[in-house]
Formats: sequence, structure tokens, C-alpha cells
Amino acid sequence: MKKKLVSVFMVVFLITALFAGCGQTDDTTDTSTEDTSTDDTSTQDTSTEDTSTDDTSTEENGAYTGELSLMHFSTSEESEGNGGSDGFRTMVTEWDEANPDITLVQNVLANDDYKTQIATLAAADDLPDVFLLQGMNTRAWAEQGLVMDMTEIINSSPYNEQYDHSFFFPFTYNDSIYGLPVLTGGTTTVVVYDQAIWQEAGYDTFPETWDEVMEADAFFEEQGMDTIAFGNSGKWQANSCFLSAVGNRFTGNDWFYSMVDKSGAAFTDQEFVDSLQFTQDIFTSGVFNPDFNAINNEDARELFIAGDASAFIGGNWDVSYIQSVLEGTEMYDTTKFAVIPQPAGADATTRTHAIGMGFAVAINSKLADNPEKLAAAIDLAYKVTGPDFAEYVGANYALGGLTKVDNVDLSNFDQFTVDFYNYSYVDNKACEIYDSYISSAVWDVLNTDLQMMLNGDIDPQTVAENAQASYEANY
Repeated sequence: MKKKLVSVFMVVFLITALFAGCGQTDDTTDTSTEDTSTDDTSTQDTSTEDTSTDDTSTEENGAYTGELSLMHFSTSEESEGNGGSDGFRTMVTEWDEANPDITLVQNVLANDDYKTQIATLAAADDLPDVFLLQGMNTRAWAEQGLVMDMTEIINSSPYNEQYDHSFFFPFTYNDSIYGLPVLTGGTTTVVVYDQAIWQEAGYDTFPETWDEVMEADAFFEEQGMDTIAFGNSGKWQANSCFLSAVGNRFTGNDWFYSMVDKSGAAFTDQEFVDSLQFTQDIFTSGVFNPDFNAINNEDARELFIAGDASAFIGGNWDVSYIQSVLEGTEMYDTTKFAVIPQPAGADATTRTHAIGMGFAVAINSKLADNPEKLAAAIDLAYKVTGPDFAEYVGANYALGGLTKVDNVDLSNFDQFTVDFYNYSYVDNKACEIYDSYISSAVWDVLNTDLQMMLNGDIDPQTVAENAQASYEANY
């Protein structure tokens, strides 16, 4: 533990020296004293139990002894069945118990409320000490000096060699990293299908091309079933759960990296327009439920569960729900997973699915003026993203996070869980989730037009041009 503490304080020394060299103003007063948590997460430790043997304690060597504010959205309700949230809350509790001289003040909100409140606090330059940074806010908040540059914190982490560095991209701006990716990496694009009914249609597994899917459509129509269930009434689903992967097949990774970095790519580039054209064509081909724009993903997955559709496209959150409903049924044993089939004419990538970590643990830049408090914040960030978290979610939920651990034991899990773990982390290639980046203003325009495009009310070229205009105006 002492070795780890020395490492943390060395990092703090380097960071505070850097901020001092940049002329950072002195503002060391922390005025946040009220626990505004909407969840039952009061964390002032009144226990007399000695927890100093935990490797995450920072109570030695003159460590911080005041308040540390933390804002997040892992509510007790969210953590029920959600491995990432359960793991996060568990790690926070362990860290809190190991640091009795620190009063951890948590503000815990539901996800949507969190996004609204954290944006309000950022606009007022009143962010908590430690919070969860959404990827799309990284650029703006870094430019405004609201979030700490954590590059050295990450490079000096005792777990740096275990980190999956591909997850840092959403939180990187001008070669600096502003957060430690947190919670679990979950796919947003997965085909969930009933293998038994597809075998009846003549396919041992879900087809790898859309041409084969369209050929099978006649069989399912005869059965009175939709081939694939999808819901896009919220507008975001077509982007997060379909276009992020399909677009990548046409454009490749570098195109989207260039969009994020503003280094030359454009929504109007032909390869992206081609992905929009394919998306429109496949959604109007008849293989999806005809009311896909009128229902949401929750409604669509019920079509699959009820046997009214042979397959469903959604995200990891939908898989968790489907698992909870089907467990113990015959269909549970025949439910399998596949990547979105390869579109004709798409040759940039294959077998990709959109997966990432949309939030990172970030630290208020003002903590540079308070080295001991900063050390505590860094230690908390290491705890909730490090190997303890990875081992917990791996052993209890068959999930993975930022930190890779060896020999994840899946022997206690059923085939459904093992299959989805392999789909998510082993068998397929990752690509970025579009709306984890850039700007919500851009995606609002694209998602609205995308829904209209799927209805046939607007053409792909116009969708691309409108998105590009919003991109140039808002990013």
C-alpha cells in the first residue's frame, strides 16, 4: 500500500508543478458540504472497524482528511442486474471504508437526470471533485479548463500496462487524456436470434450477409413472423444500435477518428453516404417489422421474446433484459448472438460491432491547487477502474472493463452468458459508438433526419449534408 501511495503522490507533485507553471490561480476552498444524494448512499464512515489493510487506503503519509465530492448515476435501482453499476458501487463502498478520515459526499442521480445536472454544473464552473465525463463533452470541457488533464495520472498508474488503451479515445483531446474509462464495455450493436427457428429456415447460424437474410425473409413471412425486430421511436436507436457498426463497415475506423479530430473527414464523404443509402434500403426492404419507427427498443425486444420475430437488433442492456425474461425456458437455450451482417459493397471492415465505454472518471481541474485532496481523488479513480473492479464484474457478471485481468473464470456461468461474453470481448472486432463523441447537437440533427430517411421522407445525401452543416456549426 505504501508503495502505491508514494506513486500517487509523485503523480500529484508532477501535476501540481505543471499547473503552477501554467499560472493556475489559487482557489483551494471546497464549499461543497451538503450530501445531495437522491439515493441511499450516505458515505460518512462511522464504523470503528480497522480497514487500513486495504490497498486503496490513502490515510497514511499526511493524506487528505476532509470532504471529497463524487457525482455519478449508479443508483441502487440501476445496480440491480447491471453489473457495471453494481461493481462501481461496490468499489466506492470499499474505498470509502478504507479511508475513514475522508468524508465522501455522493450525489447519485438517475442517468438522464445526471446528464442534465452535470451539464448545468459545468456551465456554472461548479463541477464536483470527481465525476463521470461523457465522451462527447471531452473536447468542450477540456477547452474550457474544467477537467484535469489526466495523461500523467494514467501513464503513472500501477495498472497502466493492464489498461485496454483503445477505450481512451473518447476522452482524448489534443493528445491529452481527461478521464479513466469507467463501468463496463458493452456492445450497442448485437443481433439476438433464435437458433432453432433459423435452423428450420435452413441456416445453422445467423447469416453473415444481408442477401441471405433477405432470402430467409420469405420463410419467416410464411410463419407469420417478422425476420428482425427493431425499435427506433427514440431516434437514437438507429444511430447507436445500427449505423455505428454499418457505417464503420463502409468507412473504416480512420474516417471516424478524423471526424472526431476535425482533421478532414466529412459526413458528406461518399463512403458515409453509401452507408446511409444501404441503411435506408435495408429498412425499406421488408426484413424489419413495419412499425420500427413507431416503437422503441423495449417494444421490439418483446416481439422477439414472444416469438413474433426471429431476431432482434439492440444493445447489451436489451440482452440483459432478454436473459432475465427467458431464463428457464426452451428459448433461453436456443438464443444466440451474431454481428450485424456484412452489407454488399462495404469493404472497409468486417465483423465489427460498436462497443466502448461512454463515460470516464474525471477530476475537477481545481483540485490541482490541493495536492492532498487530488491524491485522494486519483486513488478513488484508480480503485473504481482498476483490477478490483475488473475481477468483480468478471466473476459476478462475465463483463469486462478498462483493466484487463487474466484467466476470467466463466465456469460458473451458463452457455447464454458465456456466448455473450465471447461475442462482446473475444470473437469480434470493436468499432466506435458514434454518439459517444462529437456533439449532441450534431446527433440530434442526424438522428431526426435518419428517422425521416427510414420512412422515405428524405434522401441519404440530404441527411449527410444536414449533418455536416450541424457539425460545422456546433463542433
